Amino acid sequence: MNQINNEIITKEIFIEARPETLFSFFTDAEKMVRWMGRHILLEPKIGGTYRIDVNGSDIARGEYIEIIPYEKIVMSWGWEKSKLVPPGSSKVEFKLTPKENGTNLVLTHYDLPVEEISSHQQGWSHYMPRIKQFAEGNDPGTDPWSDMAMH
Repeated sequence: MNQINNEIITKEIFIEARPETLFSFFTDAEKMVRWMGRHILLEPKIGGTYRIDVNGSDIARGEYIEIIPYEKIVMSWGWEKSKLVPPGSSKVEFKLTPKENGTNLVLTHYDLPVEEISSHQQGWSHYMPRIKQFAEGNDPGTDPWSDMAMH
């Protein structure tokens, strides 16, 4: 059995965009692909599945567990072809809290095996500034990771 770390990954970032704007970046494939991955399929409803093709080789899959419009999205998370973090084996929560002229976005990733913490830390550290850039009206450009295999 894989050792599960009780530690969780938490990333917090302030974005100058309303929660209503930001929320769609997790439910609209055309918006999500602007900050993460190269091909995305989303079925944004409880039990609906998603598939994020990061680079043609690394593909994240899971399903929507909880959706509270403009406040919170929880998805199961994992990777096709991964024995350590198979699809649906971990959980990612995106919490949107209105703050001043924007939104405080808090990402929390739970239930990762110890040996996967650092690579997922890197991943979210890469993607959080990209969603901020896009949400604030700037073009983050093509995801530089879309040409690199990670797993």
